[in-house]
Amino acid sequence: MESSNLHAPRLATRLAFLTAGFGISCWAPLVPIVKLQLELDEGVIGLLLLCLGVGSIFAMVSTGVFSSRYGSKPIIIAGGLGLTLILPLLMLSTTPQALGVALFGFGASLGALDVAMNVHAVEVEKAADKPLMSGFHGLFSVGGFLGAGLMTALLSVGVSAKVSTFICAVLMLPAVLIAWPRLLSSHPDDEAPMFAFPKGVVLILAMLGGIMFLVEGAVLDWSALLITSTGKVDEPQGGLGYMLFAITMTLGRFTGDAIAMRIGDRALMFWGGITALVGFAVLLAIPVPFIALCGFLLIGLGASNIVPVLFRRGGTQKDMPPALAVAAIGSLGYAGILLGPAAVGFFAKVFSLPFAFWMLTGLLCLIPLFARKATR
Repeated sequence: MESSNLHAPRLATRLAFLTAGFGISCWAPLVPIVKLQLELDEGVIGLLLLCLGVGSIFAMVSTGVFSSRYGSKPIIIAGGLGLTLILPLLMLSTTPQALGVALFGFGASLGALDVAMNVHAVEVEKAADKPLMSGFHGLFSVGGFLGAGLMTALLSVGVSAKVSTFICAVLMLPAVLIAWPRLLSSHPDDEAPMFAFPKGVVLILAMLGGIMFLVEGAVLDWSALLITSTGKVDEPQGGLGYMLFAITMTLGRFTGDAIAMRIGDRALMFWGGITALVGFAVLLAIPVPFIALCGFLLIGLGASNIVPVLFRRGGTQKDMPPALAVAAIGSLGYAGILLGPAAVGFFAKVFSLPFAFWMLTGLLCLIPLFARKATR
């Protein structure tokens, strides 16, 4: 496909990533409000969040099959519309059971959209014959900033949660509708298998994806407690670590495609892993607060382009259908987000939180070690 004919599919892919990031980030500021309105304790909140995660993983596994058979376009549309329609329902739920069902649907929409948009991104990247994946993932991060920022701003000025979710849903809808006619249409493959267990290089890619998402989830959920409990910052500044991580993660993704063209996926993955490892070492081993916090900058920068490389390689390998490979990477990655923070909490309780983060550092060593096999 000529480059001039790819402008519309590129725009559609960018809008899909932007919508996914925006939609899921709108939920986070609503958790305290839901807890108060429905009078829930932390245990019930945990179960409700599990509904969201189970819905996501269920949809991710299913989406690989449907993408192989029917293409990614209808699933992107369905997932985007699902996020848009279900977001307001989260605040209309009057019982924990109803909220659990809504969160399952919300998570399923997100999981379907996540896999399908990555499959579509692989197709667009192949047609363009140059790296584009990092930039697409960068827009997911931008969507996250915009969604969380807008929802927080609306709630802060006194707009009700119900109206705020409706406003955010209305803003997502045009993005989905604009992307709709611009998505690539794939020819149905009736011979695509209904299920394929990850094999060959896909097993390596999925394992590494699980590690990277585990690391990202741990930094999100535990970084504030880590730097406050070790005296690096006071409690009000606890969010500073994740903020620094997110800034370089986003900047790294918007420069990652150009770097991949210059040095290739193998070097990008190897040196990205090394950079993240150095970041963890700085964060955990250096007592000077200012220098230690710079470790978050290195972790975000190093981790920024590893997941895009894994998805790109999943879409171009020959061991199994690309859509099923992308689904496997996404599913194991999301499992890492769900289970990782809980595992960190377990080891922090048994040993200490810094010890748990050193264990993450050890897992992260597998990224540069397997860079050659993952990108062969």
